[in-house]
Amino acid sequence: MQNTTVSSKSVRQTIKIGQIIGTNLKGGELIVLKSDLGSGKTTFIKGLAKGAGCLELVSSPSFTICNEYQAKNFKIYHFDFYRLNDPGISQLELAEVINGQDVVAIEWPEAIENILPNKQVIITITPNADNERLFNIQYSKELKYLLKGTNDYFVY
Repeated sequence: MQNTTVSSKSVRQTIKIGQIIGTNLKGGELIVLKSDLGSGKTTFIKGLAKGAGCLELVSSPSFTICNEYQAKNFKIYHFDFYRLNDPGISQLELAEVINGQDVVAIEWPEAIENILPNKQVIITITPNADNERLFNIQYSKELKYLLKGTNDYFVY
């Protein structure tokens, strides 16, 4: 896995980071988001969806478990497993969603990490001083294209 860190000093920059990565999506990507409550996971997804051409309102799926958004060329499945110790999703069911054509973004992945495929982007968001957020982004070499343009803006 390769690694880079991107810094955001505002909600607007967090959305922009997501938007840049969303613009680079081709479909079939798995994006795993890790952080504490209120660190910006859903804000990042708002930008991701916008960058992918989604015109829908993006909201946290904390109570619905999954929100589905139509982007320009694919769907985005936005999961949130925060409230679940056992999400009741099998590897086979997850494989149906991670199907090679749609994008899957998962918040609070801990309950299903053992069944996630290795080809993924893991974004760990860490709050820092002065409302800054550090986005530690781990990715396999074949997903490096997703970061095109991020270092032009916010490299830490």
